Amino acid sequence: MSGLNLFLADEAAMVAFGGQLARVTGGRGIIFLEGDLGAGKTTLSRGLIRGLGHTGAVKSPTFTVVEPYEIGDVRAFHFDLYRLVDPEELEFMGIRDYFEDDPLCLFEWPQKGAGVLPKPDLTITISPQASGRSLVLSPQGARGDAWCVALAEYYKQQAG
Repeated sequence: MSGLNLFLADEAAMVAFGGQLARVTGGRGIIFLEGDLGAGKTTLSRGLIRGLGHTGAVKSPTFTVVEPYEIGDVRAFHFDLYRLVDPEELEFMGIRDYFEDDPLCLFEWPQKGAGVLPKPDLTITISPQASGRSLVLSPQGARGDAWCVALAEYYKQQAG
């Protein structure tokens, strides 16, 4: 599959999509979230983390850079690299340690970590529209491709 394009009408649809994404990832992999300020990256992350079973608050890690979640056997890390000045800062925080044992890693503003971050399984580009959000899902390998196939099937069933 070359990718998937979706239109989500509102915040509830974005959170629900995050829940479906949690289901298909099984709490493993690397996802890059791209889009301008206010596009919905953190809303999508909230839906995904809650979809993994987290019941507490899901806050944006804009100032802390990373917010860890331990959900049963699943480890998830939500990164927001917006305030990163240099990708090398990730090396100083021990970024490679976060990838041990194949947790789920979500990266907002991944371009700020260029050259240091590994290749993602999936890149999701979010664009605000007049009446919702447009999402372009671009798989970067077999895992991301399988996720897109599963999501396409789910949304096809929902449509009709």
